[in-house]
Amino acid sequence: MEEEELEFVEELEAVLQLTPEVQLAIEQVFPSQDPLDRADFNAVEYINTLFPTEQALEEAQKAIQQLFGKIKDIKDKADKSEQMVKEITRDIKQLDHAKRHLTTSITTLNHLHMLAGGVDSLEAMTRRRQYGEVANLLQGVMNVLEHFHKYIGIPQIRQLSERVKAAQSELGQQILADFEEAFPSQGTKRPGGPSNVLRDACLVANILDPRIKQEIIKKFIKQHLSEYLVLFQENQDVAWLDKIDRRYAWVKRQLVDYEEKYGRMFPREWYMTERIAVEFCHVTRAELAKIMRARAKEIEVKLLLFAIQRTTNFEGFLAKRFSGCTLTDGTLKKLESPPPSTNPFLEDEPTPEMEELAMEKGELDQPKKPKAPDNPFHGIVSKCFEPHLYVYIESQDKNLGELIDRFVADFKAQGLPKPNTDEGSALLPSCADLFVYYKKCMVQCSQLSTGEPMIALTTIFQKYLREYAWKILSGNLPKTTTSSGGLTISSLLKEKEGSEVAKFTIEELCLICSILSTAEYCLATTQQLEEKLKEKVDVSLTERINLTGEMDTFSTVISSSIQLLVQDLDAACDPALTAMNKMQWQNVEHVGDQSPYVTSVILHIKQNVPIIHDSLASTRKYFTQFCIKFANSFIPKFITHLFKCKPISMVGAEQLLLDTHSLKMVLLDLPSIGSQVVRKAPASYTKIVVKGMTRAEMILKVVMAPHEPLVVFVDNYIKLLTDCNTETFQKILDMKGLKRSEQSSMLELLRQRLPTPPSGAEGSSSLSLMAPTPEQESSRIRKLEKLIKKRL
Repeated sequence: MEEEELEFVEELEAVLQLTPEVQLAIEQVFPSQDPLDRADFNAVEYINTLFPTEQALEEAQKAIQQLFGKIKDIKDKADKSEQMVKEITRDIKQLDHAKRHLTTSITTLNHLHMLAGGVDSLEAMTRRRQYGEVANLLQGVMNVLEHFHKYIGIPQIRQLSERVKAAQSELGQQILADFEEAFPSQGTKRPGGPSNVLRDACLVANILDPRIKQEIIKKFIKQHLSEYLVLFQENQDVAWLDKIDRRYAWVKRQLVDYEEKYGRMFPREWYMTERIAVEFCHVTRAELAKIMRARAKEIEVKLLLFAIQRTTNFEGFLAKRFSGCTLTDGTLKKLESPPPSTNPFLEDEPTPEMEELAMEKGELDQPKKPKAPDNPFHGIVSKCFEPHLYVYIESQDKNLGELIDRFVADFKAQGLPKPNTDEGSALLPSCADLFVYYKKCMVQCSQLSTGEPMIALTTIFQKYLREYAWKILSGNLPKTTTSSGGLTISSLLKEKEGSEVAKFTIEELCLICSILSTAEYCLATTQQLEEKLKEKVDVSLTERINLTGEMDTFSTVISSSIQLLVQDLDAACDPALTAMNKMQWQNVEHVGDQSPYVTSVILHIKQNVPIIHDSLASTRKYFTQFCIKFANSFIPKFITHLFKCKPISMVGAEQLLLDTHSLKMVLLDLPSIGSQVVRKAPASYTKIVVKGMTRAEMILKVVMAPHEPLVVFVDNYIKLLTDCNTETFQKILDMKGLKRSEQSSMLELLRQRLPTPPSGAEGSSSLSLMAPTPEQESSRIRKLEKLIKKRL
C-alpha cells in the first residue's frame, strides 16, 4: 500500500509540474511573496520551519485548547444574558396589560356615566320639546352607545339601550305630530312663516330613522301641492293642453313662495325646493296622461307640438335651476354620463347648427364622441306625450308626401339642366331640401322620444327615400327605345341602312350625370342619416335602424345612369362598325391613314366623353366606372364585327391592324379626353383595354400570316392567341377566305396540336360543340327580324 501511495504521489507531482514558461507567466500575472505560491514549495521544509522542535508543537496545541475554553465561557455568559432579558420582558408585558385594562375600565365607566346622564337628559328635553338641544345630545348618546355594543348582554346596559330606542321612537312620533299640527292634511291654510321649533325638529329627524324624514317630506309636499290638484282638475278649462303654460307658471310661483317662507326651516341637504318641483312633475305627467286619454280625438299636431315645446322648455328650466340629485329617490332615475372614451380619434359633439351644416355638405361620417345627457329632467313630464306621437308621425308622413309631389312638379317646371363644365353637374336641389327636412324631423322627434316613435319615423324616412329614388331620380332618366337590350317594334321600324341611331342630347347627358351625382349624394347622406338615427334612438332599438335597402336603391340608380351613358356612346359607334363590315377588304390595294369608320368612332367619343367627364368632375370614381364599362362593352363588339370582315386580303388585314391600333390608342386616352389636366388612366382600366385590343391585333396578325405550311400556321395561331379554340380558328379561316374543304384538314390539325384539356373538360367541350354558335344565333335573329318586317 505504501508503494502504491508513493507511486500515486509521484504521478500527481508529474501532472502538477508546470513548464518554466507557464510558471513565469503566472508569477507575472499574480505576483506573490507567499512561500505557498512558489514553484519549488516543499511542504516538509515549510512545516519544519514553523515548528522546528516538538516543544513548539506542544505550545501550539496548548494555545488551541485555551482558545476553545474562552469560546465556551463566552457562550455560557450569552445564555445567561438571554434568560435575564426574557424575565425582564415578561414583567414589562404584565405591567403593560394591567395599564391597558385599567385605562379601558376607566374609559368604560366614564362612557357609562355619560350614557346614563345623557339618557336622563334626553328624556327630559324630549318632553319639553327642546329639539335644538336634543339634536346635539342624541347624536352623542348614540355614539356612546356604540361603545357598549359588545356589553349588550349586561342587564343594566341593555336597559339603557332600550330607553334610548324608546326615546327615539317617542321623538319621531312627537315630531310627526308637530308637523301634522303645523301643516294639516285637510284644508290649504298655512302658517305665516317658518317655526324655529320645526326647524330644530328637522335637525333631530336627520338623526332618527330615515323613514321619519321621508314622512315629513312627503306630507309637506303633498300639502304644498294640494291647491294645484284643485285648480287643474280634469274638468277645468285650464287643464287642457292649450293652457299648459299656466301649470308651469303656477309651480314657479310656488317655488318662489316656498323659498321666502320655508327656505330656512328645512336643512339645505334635504333639497326641498327640488323635491317639490320633481313631485309636481310626477303629478303633472299623470294628470296630463289621464286627460289626453280621455280627449285623444281632440289632439291635433300643432296643439301637441305646442304642449311638448312648452314642457321641454320647463324641463330645461329645471335643469338650469336644480342638479337632479333627488331623482334617484323617485320613479325616474337620474341619467348617467357615458364612460369617457379612450378613442383619440373621436371628435366632440357638434352643435345642432354645425350638425345641420355638416349634413348639407355630406361631412357627417366622422366618428363622434358619445354625447353625455345634459338634462337629467328630460322626459320627466314630456314622457306622457309619447303614446300620442302617432299624430306627429302621421303628420310627417303627409308632409313628406306633399314634399315629394312638389319636387316632381318643380322638376317638370324647370326642365332639363343646362351644361355646366366648370364644377360638374349640379345636384338636384330637391335632395338637399329632403335631407334638411329629415334632419329637422329627426332632431324634433328625438326631443320628444327616443323610443318607438323614432322607429316609426325611420319607417317613414325609408318610404320617402325610396319614393325619391323612384319618382325623382329613376323616373326622370331619359328613355331609350332599346334600353333593356331586347328587340322592340320601334327599333325595327327605325332600322334602315345608313340611318343614324338616336342619341341623347347634351342636356339629356347632363341630366343623367346630374341624377348620378344626386344619387351618390343621397347614398352617402343616407348612410350618415342611419348613423345619426342610431345615435338618437335608445340603445336597445339600434338594431332596428337599417337603411341598407334604401342605400341599395340609390346604388341601383347610379348603376342605371352609368349603363345609360355606356349604351348611348356604344350605340353611337354601331353605324361606324356596320360600315366597317360593308367595306370590301379583299380589294384594298394599299395601306393609308385610318379608315373613315375609325374617324367616326373617334368623333363620337370626343363628342360624348368630355361632356360626361366634366359633368362627373365631382364623382371621378363613377367616371372611371363609365370608362371601364364602355371598354368592356365596345371591345368585344368590335372583335365580333372584326370577324364579320371577310374575306380579307393581306393589305386589307394590314389596314385593319392600323385601324385597331388607332382605336386602341384612343381608348387608352379615353379617361383624359377633353380634360385640361392630363392624368394617367387607372391601371384597372388600362389593363382591360390592352388585353382586349391586343387580342384583336393578334387575330389580325394570324389573318396576315400565310397558311402554308399548315403546321407553322396552326402553331403560330396557338402561340398568338392564348384563348385559342376551334371556333375562333374557323372564324379566322373564314376571314382569310378559305373554303370549307380546305378548313377541315386545318381544323383537324389544330385539334391534334392543341394542349390536352384537363380531366372532366371533354364533356363540357362536347356540349359546347353541340350548342349553336353565335353566328347561328345571329342568323336566327336576322331571319326573325326580316319576318317581322314583312308582316308589318
